[in-house]
Amino acid sequence: MAEHQEPGDDANEADPLVRPYVITQGRQHADAVQLDMISVVIAARADVDEVALEPEQLRILELCRRPLSVAEVAAHLDMPVAVVKVLLGDLIGRGYVLARAPYTQQSPVHRDILQAVLDGIQRL
Repeated sequence: MAEHQEPGDDANEADPLVRPYVITQGRQHADAVQLDMISVVIAARADVDEVALEPEQLRILELCRRPLSVAEVAAHLDMPVAVVKVLLGDLIGRGYVLARAPYTQQSPVHRDILQAVLDGIQRL
């Protein structure tokens, strides 16, 4: 027979909506940064003030040692993209992370750059 549990009996079972709210301190958008799901982010600095950062932000910095999209970071953390965007916005504001917009049809790579890469590969 199953035991009756009162709400809050299991400290490990947090309300899935409360935790992201706490992590982002109630913010729903990054303050100064506009990130897209396919924006590419990468850690910019090796020196980190671990005391001043949330555990989730430290995990983001670990993941972003190599370039990742915002969606990939959210998937690795198993967190909503909106929450990850807020955390990344804070990290960008502090100079810990760099972000760039993905290439679009309006900003294609120039043929000269592609030719230089091809020439370099052929010389190898």
